[in-house]
Amino acid sequence: MAATTDSNPESTATRTEEPRTTPNFLRDIIAEDVRTKKYGDATIQTRFPPEPNGYLHIGHAKAICLDFGLADEVGGRTNLRFDDTNPEKEEQEYVDSIQADVRWLGFEWERLCYASDYFHQLYDWAIQLIKAGKAYVDDLTADEIRQYRGTLTEPGKNSPYRDRSVEENLDLFTRMKAGEFPDGTRVLRAKIDMASPNINMRDPIMYRILHAEHHRTGNEWCIYPMYDYAHGQSDSIEQVTHSMCTLEFADHQPLYKWFIENLGIFPSQQIEFDRLNLTYTMLSKRKLLQLVNENRVSGWDDPRMPTLNGIRRRGFTPEALRAFCGYIGATRTNGTTDIEVLEHFQRDDLNKRASRAMAVLRPLKLVITNYPEGQTEHVEVQNNPEDPTAGTRQVPFSREIYIEQDDFREVPPPKYYRLSPGKEVRLRSAYFVTAQSVVKDDAGNITEVHCTYDPASRGGNSPDGRKVKSTMHWVSAAHALTAEVRLYDKLFSKPDPYDFPEGGDLFDNLNPNSLEVITDAKLEPSLAAAKPGAPYQFERVGYFTPDPDSTADKLVFNRTLPLKDSWAKIEKKTGA
Repeated sequence: MAATTDSNPESTATRTEEPRTTPNFLRDIIAEDVRTKKYGDATIQTRFPPEPNGYLHIGHAKAICLDFGLADEVGGRTNLRFDDTNPEKEEQEYVDSIQADVRWLGFEWERLCYASDYFHQLYDWAIQLIKAGKAYVDDLTADEIRQYRGTLTEPGKNSPYRDRSVEENLDLFTRMKAGEFPDGTRVLRAKIDMASPNINMRDPIMYRILHAEHHRTGNEWCIYPMYDYAHGQSDSIEQVTHSMCTLEFADHQPLYKWFIENLGIFPSQQIEFDRLNLTYTMLSKRKLLQLVNENRVSGWDDPRMPTLNGIRRRGFTPEALRAFCGYIGATRTNGTTDIEVLEHFQRDDLNKRASRAMAVLRPLKLVITNYPEGQTEHVEVQNNPEDPTAGTRQVPFSREIYIEQDDFREVPPPKYYRLSPGKEVRLRSAYFVTAQSVVKDDAGNITEVHCTYDPASRGGNSPDGRKVKSTMHWVSAAHALTAEVRLYDKLFSKPDPYDFPEGGDLFDNLNPNSLEVITDAKLEPSLAAAKPGAPYQFERVGYFTPDPDSTADKLVFNRTLPLKDSWAKIEKKTGA
C-alpha cells in the first residue's frame, strides 16, 4: 500500500501500515467528555451542516462518517442541517441530492433541520446584541469595509458608523428587515475589536441586505445572516455538543465562542480536524462546477468526478468508503492521502461482494476445429470464490468463442505464457486448447485463431496431470451479448492537480485518457439481467457495474477499477 505523508514540512509521520482503524483524536475528546459528564447526562449531539449549493464530494464523506459514526459509537444523535443562508446559490435539487448521499453512505439523521428554521430566532438575537451595544449598522461599502479591516500584519480601524446609538441601530436594522434599503447599502456588524490579531474578530458582518427569493422562505426575508453568525447559534439551538469542522475554520473558533458567550446560550464546542486531500483529485466546488460548465465532464455524476454521485455511478460502495474513512482517521494537521489507499479498500470490498462474470473487451475469435459443429454445452462456474454461499452458474460453451486480443501473440515475447502457436493454455472452467494457425485479413490483421482442444480436460483439468501456465477467460460467440464498456481512469494526470507551470492552468493537467469507450465488448449471457449499481468482477479484467444508461437493448458497463496486472508491468519494462 502506498504511504501517506503529512504535508507539514516539520512532520516525519508517514502511514504505511496495512488497513486498520486509525486512532482518532475526535473520538478521544468525545469519550473523555462522556466520561467526565461535561454535558451532564445529555446525549452527545453532532450535526452534518452542508450548504445546499452543490453536490457532495468524497471530502464530505469523511465529515459524514465522523459526524454520524462517532455519535453512533456513544449512543448519540446526529442532525442533518442545511446551512441555507445564501439564497442566490441554493436549490432544492441539492437538498434532495445531499439527503440521498447521506443515506447511501448508510446513515440516518435524528432531525432534518435548516438554518432558515432559525431565521426569526437569529434576528431576535441580533436585536439582543444591538441593545447590549455589541452590534451596529454600518453604511460602508464592501470595498471600504475591506480597507478598514486592515491586514494580517496591520490592525484595522473603526468604521465612522461604529458609535451609532442603540436607538439608531435598532431603527436602521428594523428598516433593513422591512426592505427599505437596496442590496449592499448597509450591513449589521458585531462590535468586537478592530485591532484584534485575528482578522475574523474585527467587527465581522452578521447580516447583509439581499433581495432574493429563498428556496424555503420565499420572499419573507430580504436580510440574511452570514455563516459565522448563523452557524454557532444553529448549533446552540440544537444543543450540539461537538461541532466538528475542518481546519480552515480554526481561526473562526474565537468568533464562534464570542457569539455564544455574549448571547448566553447553550455552549456548543467547535473542534477542527484535517480535511481529506487525495492525490489525482480536486475537491474545489468552484473548480468542479467549472468542469461541468465547460463540458469537460458529462455532468456532476460523471464517474470521473469525485462527487458521491459520480463515484456511486462508477461503482464505488458505501462500505468501502466507510472503511477508508475509518482508516485515515482524523488529525490536527492537513496531509494528502494517496488515492491508491482508497482504491485498495474498494478492491478489497468488491472482491468479497462482486459476482464474477466473463467478458471480453477486445474480442478475437477462437475456432476450436476439432469441437463438434453445432454443439453447445454448459460449464459450471463459481459466482464468487470468496463467498461459498454465492453458488455457481452455468455458462454456455461452443465451437467458436471470443478471447481477448492480448491473450494471443503470433510471435510471443519472453515470459509470455498465454496463447501462441503450439502453446497450450486452459480456458476457464472448460478445456485445454492449443493454437494451431491464424486467419488474417488483407491488411495482415489476425481475425481468427484456429486451435484444437483436449476433450479429456473438461472442467479445466488434465487427466494426465500436465500443467499449463495460463488460464484465460472466454465468451461463447453464439451466445455473447454485445455491450458498450466505459473504461474510466483518473481525471488528472498529476498527483497534485494544482502543480502546473506559471502561466498554465489547472486544466492543463486533465488526463486525456481518463475515458475510453469500447462499443463491441462481448459478455456472457447471464449479464443480460444485471441491474445498475450491481457489482461485478469481469474475470482477469477488473470491477464493473451497469450504468444507469444501460437498457435491455443496449448494455452499458462502467469500469470501477482495474485489477492489478503483473503482465502489464512486465510488458512495460520489456517493451513487449
